[in-house]
Amino acid sequence: MKELRFRIIMIIAAIALSLYLLYPTYKDAMNTKEVTSELASYEAKIKKNDPSITPTELETKLSSIKDSILVNTPEYKSAREKRMKLGLDLQGGMYLVMEVNTAKLLEKLAKDPDQQFKQILKESEADSKSTDENVVSIFARKMKAKNIRMSRYFGSIRESDDAIAAKLEQQETDAVTRAIEIISNRVNQYGVSEPSIQKQGSRRIVIELPGIAREEEAKRLLQGQALLEFKMVKDASFALAIMNKIDETLAGLNKIDSATSKNASAVKTDTTKKDQKLTEEQFAKEHPFFALARLIDPQRSADAYVKDSDRNKIDALLENPEVKKVMPDNVQFLYDAKPMKGNDGIDYYRMYMVSKEAELTGGVVVDAQANIDPSTSAPEVTMQMNNEGAREWARITGANIGKRCAVILDGQVYTAPTIEGKIPSGSSRITGSANMEEAKLLEIVLKAGALPAPIEVLEQRVVGPSLGQDSISKGLNSTWIGFVFVAVFMAFWYKKAGTFADFALIVTVLLQLGVLAGFNATLTLPGIAGIVLTMGMAVDANVIIYERIREEMATGKTVKAAVDSGFKLSFAPIFDSNITTFFTGLILYQFGSGPIQGFALTLMIGLVTSLFSQLVVVRVIFDFMLAKGYKINVG
Repeated sequence: MKELRFRIIMIIAAIALSLYLLYPTYKDAMNTKEVTSELASYEAKIKKNDPSITPTELETKLSSIKDSILVNTPEYKSAREKRMKLGLDLQGGMYLVMEVNTAKLLEKLAKDPDQQFKQILKESEADSKSTDENVVSIFARKMKAKNIRMSRYFGSIRESDDAIAAKLEQQETDAVTRAIEIISNRVNQYGVSEPSIQKQGSRRIVIELPGIAREEEAKRLLQGQALLEFKMVKDASFALAIMNKIDETLAGLNKIDSATSKNASAVKTDTTKKDQKLTEEQFAKEHPFFALARLIDPQRSADAYVKDSDRNKIDALLENPEVKKVMPDNVQFLYDAKPMKGNDGIDYYRMYMVSKEAELTGGVVVDAQANIDPSTSAPEVTMQMNNEGAREWARITGANIGKRCAVILDGQVYTAPTIEGKIPSGSSRITGSANMEEAKLLEIVLKAGALPAPIEVLEQRVVGPSLGQDSISKGLNSTWIGFVFVAVFMAFWYKKAGTFADFALIVTVLLQLGVLAGFNATLTLPGIAGIVLTMGMAVDANVIIYERIREEMATGKTVKAAVDSGFKLSFAPIFDSNITTFFTGLILYQFGSGPIQGFALTLMIGLVTSLFSQLVVVRVIFDFMLAKGYKINVG
């Protein structure tokens, strides 16, 4: 028995380690049941308090509650992070095909782009969508056809068109590569388990996000430019004068008698008795701009509230050529990132007039952290700038005390606080996030960096959790049915020795799952197929060994001698067959993708664990039985 001690300890240790690694998966399954039970009670309470709630609103509330429970409970969060990861086909999630808009990149790189440039670029972008040719090549060809040198918009006059085009093509390729890296960083920081991010063609990126069900949140994470800008909000006196001119211009275009708006202060304050007596329809005709953009407090600021449904109307009015003549080139109107719900149940966006030129950009941000403001209990994101940014920020804040500075991300205002004093530390805050999850999302986008060009969603599919659960059920059913058939055959054909093989089969699957959990590998539906295949291949080794033992016993050898010879003579063919299959799996894993890799991974792990189980575990059982003098029946 002493000679078996080390091998028995090794087997027990391997089984114990596998159980330890699989425990978080079991714990997470139990936690999920508890959370589901809690959600059922929450659902009943919500329906009781608000009987008119729609299914969509109810699902959104329950989803938010579920996320809050899972994130804020340390035990739940720890188990979820350590559990065995499931692929898109098992737990559901999102599948997206995205395209990097390299035309926008060229527009950003161009010097003095005019209408001619924009027209050629627009045609090039349209042509690229129907071919695999990149935008730069099409653009260069169209420029040549119109006898326009590339140096008119790019590079220097000494460079040839081919040299400039080659540089632009390299920047186009780099933009796609960088976009993939940034998306990978964002997804990894977000906590998606085993995402798949692959390049397709010259500009497209295929993304699989297991476990992600919130479409808008995922798209915001992936598409967010992360273009952070700090712009000064224009003073009320300056902004209101311009807004008044815009309103007068629009009123004139509507052929309204200028006498109705001759008093500028009447329009600025929007509180004169004359305006108060006007009906909504009359006011809209006389003051078309202020009818859509309602001033909040004209004595303090020029901020206005705009209905969500009126934003497009405002934008269209500001694009009017006559309006552009009275509106300075160095200002622009921007909206809050999040709407405010009015008493009438309508969403309103706060509109600001800010400088078009940014005082500072997000390139100086080196770190970002989502926190809870202890004084207001509201979520916020604190940022830390580098030395250069800190010096510039100290200059900006010192020169603009008492004025407001808008913090803008991707063209949306997150906050516009008043500068109360010089900030020398380079640390700033962004408020305005609806919840901690949104603040965390903003932190990730800022830390991961800005995308080099906009990304558009060409295709998206959501794999529902119910479909994934159906796949899990079918996969588990196929596994246990396969196991039962194999176990019954082995026990029937090889009697007691067959039960040893059945036990080793259980150990094989246990070790296989333990290795998957230990290395944070992802289990997919093809991976389950690999497990089922492993069970058949595992007992194949036992068949070879048992048949060899039978042959040795037929020659008159004792059971112990037959067992020794059976295992010794069977090792070479078993090892050779398994190693060749292992190399096949390695090739599949190296050159395959997605489902193929999942199958190959579980197959390779299964081959290694099955060799251990059949050549070590089964042999120890045989040696133990022989040492104790028990009779062994090999069929």
